[in-house]
Amino acid sequence: MVQLYNCHPFGSQRIVPTKQAPEVFCCGRDSVFVTCAGGCKVEVFHVSQELCQPLCSFNTLGKVLHMSYSEVGDYLVTIEEKNTICSLRTYVNWRCQTAGSSRISVRMVGLQSDALHSAASKDQMEIIEMALPETPLCLSCCPVTGDLLVGCKNKLMIFNLKYISIQNVPVLDFDRSLLLHITGIVPIQVYLCADYVGIISELEVLVFRLLSESDDRSSDVSGGSLDLGSLLEKGNKDKPPLTSARVFDSEDFVVFDRPVELIGEECKACSIGISPEAAGLSAGSQSPSTVQYLLYRRFAPDLNDGISVESTILHSLQLLPMYKTESHVIAGAENMTTERDLLSLFCFFSMPQAGYLYSLLNNVQPISVYQYPERSQQAVLTPQLLHVITSNNLQCFTVRCSAVAVREEDPYIDTTMKTCPPVSMDVCTLRMQLFIGLKAIQHFNNYIVILTKAEVEDVAEKRRNSRKLSKKSGSIKKVSRETEPGWNLYIVSTTPAVQLYREMVEYSKRYETVKTQGSIHLLSEAHLLLRAALMNPGLMDVADKEELTVAFRESCAHLGDCFSRLDTKNSHLALPYYKMSSLPMCEVIDRVLSKDASQDYGKGFMFYLKHSLFEELDEQLSEEMALKVLQIFSTAEPKQMPHVLCSPCMSKICPAKAFGFLEKIEAVACSALISLTKAAMALKMQDFQAFEAEMQRHPETQLLFGFLEEPRLLVRRQNGEILPTEMAFHLRDTQPGLLVVTLVAFHENSKIHLKEGEIFFKVLCERLDEDDVPQMLVDFWEARLSSYPPDSILQDILFKLTSHYVCRICKPHHVCVKSLKSAEDLRNSCSHFGVISPWVTKMVSSAPSSCDHCGDLLKLQSLICGPSLEIASFLPFLDFIPEDNNAYLSIHLICATRFLNYESSIERLLDRCPEAVTLYAKHEIKGGSQAVWWNKLLPELCSRIRKSEYTDEILVSSLKDTLEMVSMELDLQDFLNVLPDDGIAAFFLPYLLNQSERKLMH
Repeated sequence: MVQLYNCHPFGSQRIVPTKQAPEVFCCGRDSVFVTCAGGCKVEVFHVSQELCQPLCSFNTLGKVLHMSYSEVGDYLVTIEEKNTICSLRTYVNWRCQTAGSSRISVRMVGLQSDALHSAASKDQMEIIEMALPETPLCLSCCPVTGDLLVGCKNKLMIFNLKYISIQNVPVLDFDRSLLLHITGIVPIQVYLCADYVGIISELEVLVFRLLSESDDRSSDVSGGSLDLGSLLEKGNKDKPPLTSARVFDSEDFVVFDRPVELIGEECKACSIGISPEAAGLSAGSQSPSTVQYLLYRRFAPDLNDGISVESTILHSLQLLPMYKTESHVIAGAENMTTERDLLSLFCFFSMPQAGYLYSLLNNVQPISVYQYPERSQQAVLTPQLLHVITSNNLQCFTVRCSAVAVREEDPYIDTTMKTCPPVSMDVCTLRMQLFIGLKAIQHFNNYIVILTKAEVEDVAEKRRNSRKLSKKSGSIKKVSRETEPGWNLYIVSTTPAVQLYREMVEYSKRYETVKTQGSIHLLSEAHLLLRAALMNPGLMDVADKEELTVAFRESCAHLGDCFSRLDTKNSHLALPYYKMSSLPMCEVIDRVLSKDASQDYGKGFMFYLKHSLFEELDEQLSEEMALKVLQIFSTAEPKQMPHVLCSPCMSKICPAKAFGFLEKIEAVACSALISLTKAAMALKMQDFQAFEAEMQRHPETQLLFGFLEEPRLLVRRQNGEILPTEMAFHLRDTQPGLLVVTLVAFHENSKIHLKEGEIFFKVLCERLDEDDVPQMLVDFWEARLSSYPPDSILQDILFKLTSHYVCRICKPHHVCVKSLKSAEDLRNSCSHFGVISPWVTKMVSSAPSSCDHCGDLLKLQSLICGPSLEIASFLPFLDFIPEDNNAYLSIHLICATRFLNYESSIERLLDRCPEAVTLYAKHEIKGGSQAVWWNKLLPELCSRIRKSEYTDEILVSSLKDTLEMVSMELDLQDFLNVLPDDGIAAFFLPYLLNQSERKLMH
C-alpha cells in the first residue's frame, strides 16, 4: 500500500525563456537543450542556482526528432530528419558557440587521425555524422563510459567514445564497434549503461549484458548466457515470435499473449534473438562472445479504454548506476570525468498505471512496484527519488536504491554495529504537485525539467488555480500573464537532501503519540534519502559532506528513539542505529528518559542498554547517571543488576547504594553471583569483614560458577588489554587456588585466550618482564594441563612449563616458591605427568638439589617421563642443563633412553652413579633389548670390578643382580658362553650353580 505524505521535495521553479513552443529537449551538467517545433535549431540555456539564461544556439542539418546529451565527453547526439531521411549526428565542442564562433566542421565517424588535423581546433564545433544500416528510431548515451547506443528496427549499433590526440590536443571521436542483430522485438526505447543494454517495445522489455571472452570466463552473475553463433540458426523453431498482439482472421476477436516475467536462465524461453557482429573500423574492435540475458518481461494491454494499446505502452526505460564511495580523477583528457567503480545497477520501466524497479548487479531481483493514482505520461528515476508526471500532476515517490547499494557495498551491514532500512519497505508518495498539460520530464543535477502544453480550454482552469497553488506551495512562484500561453518549459529545483530530511522528521512527529510504524517508515525514508546523497560520487564539497554526515547521524538517533520504544521483533534495531548516531550512552539514556517518564521501558531500549553495558566501552557514566541506570534495571530487569554493576561504565557507582540494591534482589532470589557482586562492592567500601562473609556463603564450586556467569568480577579490559580487578588482587593474597581454578575455567569456556591469561597473571603479580614468570602463572599452566586442554594448545603449554622448569633448575640460587600442587599431586591428577622411574629417584637421592622445596626438578622429570611431551622438541633445552650433578644428568639420560640409547646410558651410569645401573636395566631394558644385559652390561661390570681389584661393593652388587637376571633368562650353555674367560666368574661359581639348579627345577 502506497502511503501519501505532503512533503515538499520541489523548490522554486523557473521558466526556460524559449520564444517558440519546445518540441524536443534534453539536459545535463549545467545546460538545457531545446528544439522548437518545425525548427532546425538547438537553443542552449545555462542553468545556475538563481538564473536560467541563454548560453548559445546552433543550427542542425535537419529537423530534430530525438536528442540526448552525454556528460562524459560533453557532446549532444541527435536523430534528425531531412527530406524524409533520418540521420544520426553528434555535436562536439559545441561550447565554442558561446564565444560567437561560427566555424563548423562536418565529418564522418571513424575518419583517420591524419584527416582530423585540420579539424583539431578548439574554436570550432564539429558535427560527426554516423552512418547506419537502418533508419534510427531511438538512442541512448551511457552515463558511465559515454558510449552511444542507437536502436533501429532490426539492429542495435554501439559506438565507443574515445579521445584522439592531435597536436597534443584531445579530440573526441567514436568507433563504430558493435552491431547487434535483433529479432522478435522492435525497440521504441533503448538504454545503455556500461555493458548492460535495455530495450522496450510497446509491451515487452528485455535487459541483457554484453560479455567479452574474459568476462564470460569469470562472470558469476545470475543470468542466462546464450551462444550467439547458433542463436539465429536455432531461431525460434519451438514457438512463434512474441509480439504485443496476435490477431485471428476473425474480425470479432483480438488475442494477446499472456503476461510473463523471466529472470536469468529463464530468459532463454523468450523469443527475442540477439546476434552480435563486429562493425568496428579499428583493428582492436572485437565482438563479444556471449550475450547474457538478465530480465525479460511481457505485459498485456489495459483494455479499460478499448482494445487500443497506444495509451498503455511501456515508457521511461532507464538503467540507473550507483557507484562505490571511493573515486578518483582520471589523468589525461581534460574533458573526462571522475572514474567511478560501478557498485549497483538498477532497471526501471513503467506502464501507464504502474512502474517497476529491478536490481541487476550480482542478483537480478525485483525491488519495488509503484502504483500510480492516475495514468502516467513519463517518469525519471534518481538515486534519491522517482519523479512521475501524469497529465496534470508531478508526483514524487521514494526509492530503495541506496538500501540495495549499501548492502552490496557492505554485506555485513545488518549487524549489532550498523544497519539500514530494509529493501522490502513499502514505497510512499512524498508529493503531488499540480501542473496543467504535462508532456515530458527529465532530470539533471538538482533540477527537474518539465514540458507543459495545455489545451486552450485548460488555460482558464489554470488561471483559476494559479492563486490557489501559490498559497499551497510558498516556494512556487506565481505565473504571470505574460508567460501564460499554452506551453512552458519549467526548471524545478529539487529540495536539498538535508532540508527535505528535516521536513520529513517534522512530519514524522505526527505519529509519535501512537506507537505505530508510521513514524519509523517516514524516518526510514529520510534516512535512505541521506544515504543516497552521501553515496553520490559528485559530492566533493567538504562543508556539504559534513552537513550530510551530521544529518545522517541525527537520523540514526531518531530511528534509535523509535525502535527503543517498541516491543516487536525489530526492537533490537535500536542498538545499531544508536551506534551509528555516535551518541554517548549518557545522551541516549537522557533522550529516552525525557520522552518516557512512565518507567515502562521498551524492549529496544533495554536491549541497547544491556548490550552497551556488556561491551568493554571506555565511556564512564557519572555517579548520578550510573544510579539512574541501576534504577532502570531494578524496575525492568532486576536479575541483570549484577552484570550491570560489573560493567566498566558503572565504575563510578556508589558501592553502598549498589550494595543496598543487591540486598533487595537477594531477598527474593539468592545466588552465588549476587554474593560475589556484593563482595566486590564490599571491597570498594574497604569492608573486608563483609567481603569474607559474602565469600563464605557458598562453597568454592558455586563461586566458580558465579565467576563464570560474570568474568568481569575478576577480569576487565581496557584499551584492548586485559587487567585484573580489585577483587582479583584480593584473591591473589587470600585464595590463590580459587583464582587460578577460575582462570582455568575462563579459558576452558572461551572467556579468555591463553595469552590473555598469561598477561593477567603477570600484571596481577607485577611481573611484566618476559623472562620473569610468576609462580601463579606456572600454577595456571599446571592447572590447565591437568584439565586436559585440546591438542591445539597442549604442546604450547608443555613447552611453556618445560622451559620454565629448565630455567629454574639451571639457577641454583633461585628463590623457591611453593606451588599450589606438588609433583606428586600433578602425577596423581594428570596423566600428562608420568611416573618417575626408580633409577631416576636413585640418582636424585644421591645428589640433593637446591630446588627440592619447589619441586621443579621432579616436575620436569615427570613431564619427560610422561606420554605427551614430544621429546624431540625438548632436546634444545639439554644444551642449557649441566651434567655436573647426578640430578641434572638424569634429565639427559631420560632423553637418551626415550631415543633407545641404552648402551651409552649404561656407560654414563657406571661412571657417575653405578648404584642405579641395575635399576635402570630392570626398568628400561625389556623385550627385544634385553641382550644389552649380557652383551654390554655383564662384560662392562666384570671389567670394572677387575680394575677395582674386587673392592667396589656397588659394582659387585650390580654384577650379582645382573648375573641373576642373565641366569634366569638364558639357558645354561648360553649363560656359560657369555661369562668372561679370564677366571673372574669362577668366584661366583657356587652361586651360579645354585641359580642353574633352580632354573632346572622350574
